[in-house]
Amino acid sequence: MKIYDFKGFPNPARVRIALAEKGMTDRVEFVSVNVPAGEHKLPAFVAKNPSAAVPVLELDDGTTIAECTAITEYIDNIDGTPTLTGVTAKERAVIQMMQRRAEAELMDAVGTYFHHATPGLGAKIELYQNREWGEKSRDRAIAGMRYFDRVLGTQAYLAGENFSMADITAFVGLGFADFAKIAIPADLPHLHAWRARIAARPGVMAS
Repeated sequence: MKIYDFKGFPNPARVRIALAEKGMTDRVEFVSVNVPAGEHKLPAFVAKNPSAAVPVLELDDGTTIAECTAITEYIDNIDGTPTLTGVTAKERAVIQMMQRRAEAELMDAVGTYFHHATPGLGAKIELYQNREWGEKSRDRAIAGMRYFDRVLGTQAYLAGENFSMADITAFVGLGFADFAKIAIPADLPHLHAWRARIAARPGVMAS
């Protein structure tokens, strides 16, 4: 298997954590796609992912899988013992729900702020910016943090009592928020404590 990504970027980090959590990092060949230099927009990469975004998983038979959730689903289930995406119908549904909320209310919100209300990746990449939309997205990201703090006040992880891909997404989202200079409000003790616990996981540290 190959993973096309750019190390250090938020979405590639999600897949790298999932691989480390599954003990599968050494089963993958990482191929760097220099996003700041525009390599993700070249025809050879767009043929693998028409959305021109990293990461992309390429299987040995040539199949390409984009989108972090889809890649994580494959990684988690390939060995027949899923640990990140749930086992029962209820677990899978709740994890998918919280995964989407972690994306929409944190990852995507921070990303929109970064790409629209800051210089982002520079003028050659950021061809259109709407600062007002970016600022509103910053407010949405902070509201998302407050929501997750409430959730974590009643359970250990975002989707219940077990670590899941929703936790990976939210954890990386908070790291992206740090980079974008969106501070986690100090009055969110559950979120801060959860973040410290996730950061100490061997899989997270190894990635």
